[in-house]
Amino acid sequence: MVRPSSLSGFPEWLPEGRVVEQHVLDSLRRTFELHGFAGIETRAVEPLSQLLRKGETSKEVYLLRRLQEEGEPDAADADKQLGLHFDLTVPFARWVLENAGQLAFPFKRYQIQKVWRGERPQDGRFREFTQADIDVVGADTLPFHYEVELPLVMAEALAALPIPPVRISVNNRKVAQGFYEAIGLEDVEGALRVIDKLDKIGPEGVARGLIDEAGATPEQAAQALELASISGSDAAVADQVLALGARSELLDTGLQELVTLLEAAQELSPGTVVADLKIARGLDYYTGSVYETTLVGHENLGSICSGGRYDSLASDGRRTFPGVGLSIGVSRLLARVLSDGLAEPTRAVPTAVLVAVTDEEHRRTSDRVAKALRARGIPADVAPTAAKFGKQIRFADRRSIPFVWFPGEDGDEVKDIRSGDQSPADAGTWEPPAEDRWPRVVDGQGAGVR
Repeated sequence: MVRPSSLSGFPEWLPEGRVVEQHVLDSLRRTFELHGFAGIETRAVEPLSQLLRKGETSKEVYLLRRLQEEGEPDAADADKQLGLHFDLTVPFARWVLENAGQLAFPFKRYQIQKVWRGERPQDGRFREFTQADIDVVGADTLPFHYEVELPLVMAEALAALPIPPVRISVNNRKVAQGFYEAIGLEDVEGALRVIDKLDKIGPEGVARGLIDEAGATPEQAAQALELASISGSDAAVADQVLALGARSELLDTGLQELVTLLEAAQELSPGTVVADLKIARGLDYYTGSVYETTLVGHENLGSICSGGRYDSLASDGRRTFPGVGLSIGVSRLLARVLSDGLAEPTRAVPTAVLVAVTDEEHRRTSDRVAKALRARGIPADVAPTAAKFGKQIRFADRRSIPFVWFPGEDGDEVKDIRSGDQSPADAGTWEPPAEDRWPRVVDGQGAGVR
């Protein structure tokens, strides 16, 4: 038999990893729902023409077609070709347009699904991965205060996970756009795309890019880099920007919004949110606040959560649906958590109690005990063979099952195989400690995780 070869970029966690993943997903879902976000799920495929609307390179889109499809597909007919979605924003925009008449706006949604992206697999980057998105969408207008709310919701959601502290870096596209216009730099979108590469290619590379790709003069490139070098967590950021000498109405508006966000974050989530004016988010549909999130101590992983304000991603020609949203790369985050041992489950199987089998003639007795325990919400399994009790205990121990149940003619007994304590028990009334009923996720040192 030929041994199957693995496919890179398609993570498949072992049961221990799956317990941690499920804990992360449940925790995110709980936080999002606490803040009023309703869960939705969209189809996995979209017309190719829709997938390419955001300027995504076609090299990253997986096409969907039948093996026995009649005729060759017309590469020019993108409306008939279907592709797997590479994020959750494009399908959400389409979903809003199709269901706008049945939604109450502003509409708050969360969505946790698999996405597919045909890029080169590397640390934290996969071809198939799970994302968790939150967005607020309005009809024609959307108040600025949602640009403040969304990163704070995400900060709360991330703080509840078994991960190191996070730092949410924020900027406002109005600041950069207003500044560039004030210094006479005409290709604002081109400049933003170049500035977004600052961490990758460095100041010299960005300066060359601004001159060659965005038409900046050397002086304008130097001024743009000065703006990008500014960071901080309070209103002093605005003073540093204004000290550069450029002024415009759009710049003033952007600075006011940025300071409002920083002040709210300092009050509600101190130490989490910082302004970093090199954050640009290269996609050209962002119009206001933009966000990128890194793990403290794991900055080499890059952003694990990003997003921003967009005013015209979804429009039916009569109405426009502006929104603001953030997306967590769950698989990206989980890969680092598991590889670095940041969190682990107390056991890989859900079973809290293994019911021993005295002999095969009495297996039905053990089945009845397990059924009674399950009926009361206690995960139970029955030993696979009627081996010696010592062997059945070792079977449970290898799976970190904490309790073994021994049926008996004169009464049942249950044993905590960690401590060795054994006592009489009744399947209709016995309760395991709350922390043992289901697997829990603990940090790498064994401490409990919320």
